[in-house]
Amino acid sequence: MSKQRSNDQHSTPAGSSDELLSRVRAVVDLIRPDIQADGGDVEVVAVHDGIVNVRFHGACIGCPSCSMTLQSGIARQLRERIPEFKEVRALN
Repeated sequence: MSKQRSNDQHSTPAGSSDELLSRVRAVVDLIRPDIQADGGDVEVVAVHDGIVNVRFHGACIGCPSCSMTLQSGIARQLRERIPEFKEVRALN
């Protein structure tokens, strides 16, 4: 049983539900094409207590516009669509 719990915590971080994680990923998927068009990508790593952790990939790493994408793009979309949302953080 503890092995199953370990697997659940890996796929769905503690403190978040599958449904919330799914909704966050769906919102991020809405803006993903714009990010990919510039040679980057974004991954939703975890959702815990309304805080969304993402990791940027590709051209986003080191890009001066990354923080603007995080706040004006991702955070704004999450704020508009997910009432539980509090904050988004980039892990890299």
